[in-house]
Amino acid sequence: MQLRYVLKEGFSGFKRAKLSMFAAVFTICVSLLLLSFFAILFLNANSVVNSLREKVEMEAFLNDQLSNDQITEVKGLVEMLDGVREVHYVSKEEAAKIFQQEFGEDIFKILNFNPLPASLKIFLKEGYKTAKHAESIVYQVKSLKGVDDVIYRKQLLEMLDERAKLFLWITFGIGIFITLSSVILVANTIRLAIYAKRKIIQTMKLIGATRGFIRLPFLLEGFLQGLLGGLIAAGIVFVLFNYLEQWLTVSLSQFVYVQPYYYSIIVGVGCVLGLFGSMISVRRFISEGVSS
Repeated sequence: MQLRYVLKEGFSGFKRAKLSMFAAVFTICVSLLLLSFFAILFLNANSVVNSLREKVEMEAFLNDQLSNDQITEVKGLVEMLDGVREVHYVSKEEAAKIFQQEFGEDIFKILNFNPLPASLKIFLKEGYKTAKHAESIVYQVKSLKGVDDVIYRKQLLEMLDERAKLFLWITFGIGIFITLSSVILVANTIRLAIYAKRKIIQTMKLIGATRGFIRLPFLLEGFLQGLLGGLIAAGIVFVLFNYLEQWLTVSLSQFVYVQPYYYSIIVGVGCVLGLFGSMISVRRFISEGVSS
């Protein structure tokens, strides 16, 4: 009987107070859209930064006097360094082919000999593609006997580290602000919807109903409002970003791609917003007397 009453009252708000229910669902939907666009912007911007970091690689140039055994030894020592994912050996002949592919010229026709040194291409692990870690690895590689020089895109890594840190703090601040604003806005909107039922709450308190019994229908109502707002917001995000993908080039569309599981997160956050907003709002009317 109690469960039946809770379910009945939880759904009744959609019939009795359509305007306030619409306002609550609309507010949740708008809040979720703001949070979603911000989150997608952050994730895609982070994806751009990571894609730039992926292009960073080191190249250690080897002395021409090294034998094959010595080259193998140096390669093994580099592979053992912390942060090194893999190492590829590039011989002088392979370096000449790469030169021809990139510049369209045969090095032997220009100089009649091959001045390009053999090298080791060094690829770093995730978490080590920062200026600090890269500089440490470069220092260790340069100290190895037989290594003449090590080059990598130092300025790019330093720029990414500096910009990424600034971007992280800015996005963190904006994210907290949007989240708090959304909770307050949703709570105030749901409070107006609950205010319309203040006399029902007063009557239930007078007949001795427990706080939990009074609260449950409103929590269910808030949950349903959040669910509906979340479904609408997820639908808008789905339509909008699928439309954008059709108009962008393949290289750009990967930066506006939304993972399928993200839509369920939007709906879930909507339910939490509605439920939390109801908890905040109904507490006032249960704990305090409300004048008519």
